[in-house]
Amino acid sequence: MKLGATLAADGVSFGVYSETAEKIWVCFFDDADRETDRIALGRDGHVWSAQIAGLSAGARYGLRADGRYDPKQGYYFDPNKLLVDPYARRIDRQFVLHPELCLARPEAVDTALYVPKAIVPGRPDPVARPKDDARRPALIYELNVRAHTMRHPAVSPPLRGTLKALTTPEVIDHIVSLGVDVVELMPVAAWIDDRHLPALGLTNGWGYNPITYFAPDPRLAPNGPDDVRDMIAVYRRAGIRVVVDVVYNHTGESDILGPVISMKGLDARTYYRHVEVNGEMRLVNDAGTGNTLQCDHPVVQALVIDSLRHWVTEFGVAGFRFDLATVLGRTAEGYRHDAEMLSLIRNDDVLKSCLLIAEPWDPGPGGYHVGGFGDPFFEWNDRYRDDVRQFWRGDHYMLGALATRLAGSADKLDHDGRKPSASVNFLAAHDGFTLADLVAFADKHNEANGENNRDGHGANYSWNCGIEGATRDPAVLEARNRDVRALLATLFVSHGSPMITAGDEIGRSQGGNNNAYAQDNNLTHLDWDAADLDLSAFVSDLAALRRGHPAFRSDKFLSGKMGEKFKDVMWLTPDGAELGPGDWGIPDASVLGMFLHEAGEILLVWFNRLFEECVVTLPSEHGLTFDIVLASSGGARLDERSSQAVLPARSVVILGCVSG
Repeated sequence: MKLGATLAADGVSFGVYSETAEKIWVCFFDDADRETDRIALGRDGHVWSAQIAGLSAGARYGLRADGRYDPKQGYYFDPNKLLVDPYARRIDRQFVLHPELCLARPEAVDTALYVPKAIVPGRPDPVARPKDDARRPALIYELNVRAHTMRHPAVSPPLRGTLKALTTPEVIDHIVSLGVDVVELMPVAAWIDDRHLPALGLTNGWGYNPITYFAPDPRLAPNGPDDVRDMIAVYRRAGIRVVVDVVYNHTGESDILGPVISMKGLDARTYYRHVEVNGEMRLVNDAGTGNTLQCDHPVVQALVIDSLRHWVTEFGVAGFRFDLATVLGRTAEGYRHDAEMLSLIRNDDVLKSCLLIAEPWDPGPGGYHVGGFGDPFFEWNDRYRDDVRQFWRGDHYMLGALATRLAGSADKLDHDGRKPSASVNFLAAHDGFTLADLVAFADKHNEANGENNRDGHGANYSWNCGIEGATRDPAVLEARNRDVRALLATLFVSHGSPMITAGDEIGRSQGGNNNAYAQDNNLTHLDWDAADLDLSAFVSDLAALRRGHPAFRSDKFLSGKMGEKFKDVMWLTPDGAELGPGDWGIPDASVLGMFLHEAGEILLVWFNRLFEECVVTLPSEHGLTFDIVLASSGGARLDERSSQAVLPARSVVILGCVSG
């Protein structure tokens, strides 16, 4: 029996899973939101179902369930609560968090007025898609639909904040100009606000609080699935794959006090992980949001696989980024890379041809597993982010860490046949400081979130170039611009798969807020009128540089292996000598040369974090001579007579071998 609502020859069949319910009904509503019919489902094992003749696509419905009510034991049954079908393909409006959704059963009122209704789907044709979507990304572009389009001058005002806005030619042209081949959309599936936000007058603009895994959020897709399909098709034609961020670690039903709106009211003990504490069955909070999906239960596994396949076959997405992906591999014994949930994803006939990206950690016990997911997963690499930040901030003993990240993060990934491309290298993401704020704020400033600046990461490895926050001081502004360019240049010459977050290429700031999930306003909405076009052009140049030089895109870990004439990589001191054991341990070493002999070419990249120019000696054996290909700051120059180069302060200089 298929779960959800499915068109049949003479009507619609409904299937719902619950091990602990005593009664389940499907309820139908007219266009005025009045309940017009309530039909009891029959039970066969743990599946409740009914075949309803005469019903057609477009019918609006919800579920109700009755049974034991004892939240401290994991039972939330209350027939007054209208529940959204976990398999709903479309809903008629966005979720809004009303207090009535959280009321205990003895206090309960009928919540049908406050709950979106599911819509019986039609039979759309499957979307044709290439079979090579799993190929290595050239440049990933993480994008929030609302933030990206709400203030874009080329987007028609009625479309702003929607997926359709992303199809505006000027929006696509900008993304294409950056060399992006993968757009990673932050969550598109329908979500609800966190429980504490309405009282603060805030809303969740990120979407990491889902209720339905199949249905797109009506804020982003007011025309439902068609909006998703159309947007993805437009990007396909532009040569861009679309990946969606999915949240299978928790739902917006939160903890014992949270809303009862879907799975919690159908069978909380099946869908959510519980642990016995002093005789109570408490919701596990490995995701840090009040509940955790029980991904080692077959019905949850089916929900995950079915919804992933739905986004691929019905919408045409190229892949997924799994938020807090460690939860998918959690078992009673803790995280396992070969857990059944992860194995099902890896081996699924549809999903194995998709681009799969894991955020390889969660805040639960033993939740950090960078490098621990195995093929075919790509993995966000926060060690790359932090080590590169610390080098440019000026922290001591960072040469070795920088070299490890530039060479592909072998310490995390060089096992089981994995390659550097599995490392998604990034400097900033939705979570944390923007790139501009990274060099403008030494501390986070999250007061607008209403939690007295307690929320958000404390270890940001950031700096402010002399003044905290906004300033008109031209020297400070120039220093910040210089540092951003050096950081970006570092990213694009590193082995791995680079990712930038939309807006960082135009200098976006969030005023030092490093946890802006609840700021669906001008703090996060990109100000395109103030875009730094020079910085955007620089990112385009870096992407073109990477495309044009196979040595930067080589998918082999750099290890110093000797070739016919040269090692695949040599790490150089400012005097042009190869670093020895003692050189790596110099606390304040601030200049590093990376001599690459890969993919049939020779490149030399210098990193200078000093606050003054540095003269370096170029390797000249075998008659090598070099020319400047790109520099992150002006003033780089060569003295061919002395085989030396002058590196500007706080810069990355890339040299190409022209003879030898």
